[in-house]
Parts: sequence; structure tokens; C-alpha cells
Amino acid sequence: MRPVLSPLACWLKSAFFLLVLMLSISAPPVRAQTSAGFQVIQVPDPQGAPIEVGVWYPTAASAAAPARGMGDWKVATDAPLMGQDLPLVVLSHGNGGWFGGHYDTAISLAKAGFVVAALTHTGDNYRDQSRATDLANRPRQLRVLIDYMLADWPQHDRLDPRRVGAFGFSAGGLTVLVAAGGELDLTRVPVHCRDYPTHFDCRLLSLQPPPADALRGPWVHDARIKAVVSAAPALGYAFTAKSLGNITAPVQLWRAGNDQILVDPFHATAVLNALPGKPDYRVVAGAGHYDFLTPCAPDMAKELPDLCASAPGFDRAAFHHTFNAAVVAFFTANLALTHP
Repeated sequence: MRPVLSPLACWLKSAFFLLVLMLSISAPPVRAQTSAGFQVIQVPDPQGAPIEVGVWYPTAASAAAPARGMGDWKVATDAPLMGQDLPLVVLSHGNGGWFGGHYDTAISLAKAGFVVAALTHTGDNYRDQSRATDLANRPRQLRVLIDYMLADWPQHDRLDPRRVGAFGFSAGGLTVLVAAGGELDLTRVPVHCRDYPTHFDCRLLSLQPPPADALRGPWVHDARIKAVVSAAPALGYAFTAKSLGNITAPVQLWRAGNDQILVDPFHATAVLNALPGKPDYRVVAGAGHYDFLTPCAPDMAKELPDLCASAPGFDRAAFHHTFNAAVVAFFTANLALTHP
């Protein structure tokens, strides 16, 4: 004999099944877990050797292992790309760096749905410093990279050419400002370095003066860049309100509060004062110049203490959680899909 349910029990049972039905109808579909795919490519350069590039991108494949030289952040190497009409962010490293110098930021962007292409600048990287002060060559290489990603990369048809951003650190911060429309007034450099000969930038330029051919050609710009993140940009004093006046893209500008490499107020603060619009300006209290680089794995920290050590009390790993989230949010907001 089946038990007889009270009116209250019947109502509760009916309400429960109705709630389950409503949730099953209204709940959004579960999305596949997004990981970061990764690949290394060689981009042809009509003016030099092929450019080494690391590419991170969203994928539904599981991240299995870290890429070589990139700590313990797991990626899915050569996994299938996930998504369509994806935004592209190109990344420019600092003097003597390489494409993997900001891999945690690149992975964070990839997991958020961006394709990130970071180049190793030919002639200005940890293996080759032969053209370390060829400043005009950097934005030119960045445009070569954008050309390749939008037209020749095997998955270029999955990218949205209307949504291109640029991220740069130190000399790369200078690079992305120039690529977005800025120009350097290099006549300001000798005066600055006469007064501050011990500053890092002046010592570098003294040891390796810019090649003559680097000063002849025009600065290369790319109007496809619609948003810029510039962290601790170099040679800020060589920008002026006039030379940055053509930048129309929104800018997120970062300054390390304790930058002993590019000393304040000559770099990020100078850029802040010269930009035509009000940027999203962030000052990181207690941070040193190299704290914008990915936190170092233990073995790298032993090999490169100057790049890896932070000031006592500054937690680089904790800062990067905030930094990466802010960079992702900035590009998400400013590279949102818009239809013509």
C-alpha cells in the first residue's frame, strides 16, 4: 500500500520538481574548460632573419606540461585552437629579453580568450645584443608580426583583425607606444644623458650608440592597434605631447614605485604627462623594474638574481595576480567585439 502524502508534502514535491525544471531550462550551457595552447613559430622578416615568436591561445585541450624555460605554468603544446573571431595581442619584451619573459601574462590572456603572439626582437635579446639600441627596428618588427598573424598564420581566419592590442615592457613599452602612433624626439637624449650619465639607459646608449641607419628612416606605426598596455616604458623623456599626439588608442600605463633602472620621473611619469588622453595609470608601490617580469622559478632565481630578486617585503607572485587580472580586464574592455 502506497503511503498517502499530506497536502503540504505534495506541494513541496511539486515545487521541487518545478524548480528543477526551471533551472534546467534557464541555466546557461556549461562551457568547455579553457586552457592555454602554445606553439613556437618562425615569422619571415623581409629585412632580416626570421623572427622567433611564441604564441599562446585558448584551447579546450588539457594543459599537460610547462613549456621549456617557463616555470611550472602548464600549457597544451600544439593543441587545437578554440574559438572564432578572436582578439590578438602582440607582446614586445624589454632590452635583452625574449618572447617568454611575460609568459604568465600571456597564459592569463589566452585563458580569457585572446591569442597572444610574443616576439623575440632580432638584435635585441638575451642571445644577441648587436642592435640593442636600434629603436626604430622594434616597432617595424612588431608590424611584421601583426601582418603575419592576420594574413599568414595557419589559423589567421580565426582572428578578428578589428581587435588588435599591444603589450610592452621597458624597451617594449616604448615599442608599443611608437607602434600605436608615437614618435621619439631623440634630440632630447644627449641632454638627458649629459645630466644623468649613470642612468641605465644612458650607459647602454654610451656603450652601444644607435647604428646610423637606425636614425634615418621614419618611425613605423600600425593603425590596427586598438589598445595598448605599456609597463615601465623606456626613454619616456624623449616623448613629447606633440610626438604622442597621434595616439588615439586607449592606454594602460604602469610604473614601478621603486624603479631603479628607469628612474622616475623621467620615463613612465614623462609618458603620463605627454599622452593626449588620460590613460589607465597604475603605480605599483614597492615594485622594482623587473617585477613586471614573470616570477622566477627557483632555478632561474639562482642563475639571474638581478632579474628575479624583489625588494624585501614585495611579493612578486601576489602582484602578478593583480597585474594579470588588470591587463586582461583592460584588453577585454577595449577590444570588445563591435560590428560596423
